Amino acid sequence: MARKKKAEKEPNLERWLVSYADFITLLFAVFVTLYAMSQTDKKKAEEVVESLRESFGYSKSSPVTKPKIIDSGNINIIPNMRQQTLPPKQAQYGKTRSHAEEKDFKAIKAAIEAYLLKNDAQNKVSVEITRRGLVVSLKEVGFFDSGSATVQQNSYGLLAHVAESVSNYTNPIRVEGHTDNVPISSHTFPSNWELSTARATNLVQYLIRYYEFQPDKISATGFGEHRPIADNSTAEGRGKNRRVDIVLLSTESERGEP
Repeated sequence: MARKKKAEKEPNLERWLVSYADFITLLFAVFVTLYAMSQTDKKKAEEVVESLRESFGYSKSSPVTKPKIIDSGNINIIPNMRQQTLPPKQAQYGKTRSHAEEKDFKAIKAAIEAYLLKNDAQNKVSVEITRRGLVVSLKEVGFFDSGSATVQQNSYGLLAHVAESVSNYTNPIRVEGHTDNVPISSHTFPSNWELSTARATNLVQYLIRYYEFQPDKISATGFGEHRPIADNSTAEGRGKNRRVDIVLLSTESERGEP
């Protein structure tokens, strides 16, 4: 008697489920990775913001109260300045810097003015090229409360752009504080001399700490109300006089200024 042939196995029609399951698993892994990356960036951003807040005297425990910049008998301009994580862009400043000439001044001026126009901030910063070099004027209305030397938190982005614009050059820098002629008399600032000097020194500390400006190439000066650029008899003129100038010196001015 002939042997019967074995029945052929029926094809497995559900094998596609295995490949589909593998695909879903990989897709899930991709989304988990993307989520983890987004959380890491968020954490870094929060660390940078907190670092800037603490540098200018703010803290999470007291977000409303603003500390005094100069206390009686204390010459530390920026309180609570501790070792902390610097902004991410800090790592870029190991590169070689060059000496700015007139063409560089023009390029910096154009770049800053384009940024101001894009961000509708022309009333906060002005830029001009003078015999001394490039002068970037930070107006009180955009950076300080009246009678205060603490930099406003909402101006950090604008201040960072200005700092980056002049950070790649070896020219000496003068940071000069100015006020109007309205007298100020408080425990913190007995006169406009102290107020203008504190504002300038605050900015110098910021530039050195976060953008590696060389301490021997930068200085802070306060002129009070004694170098006005407008008439102090009008509100508009007084507003123009309340400013801090960041001056990138030209080669000619380097020889004439100590």
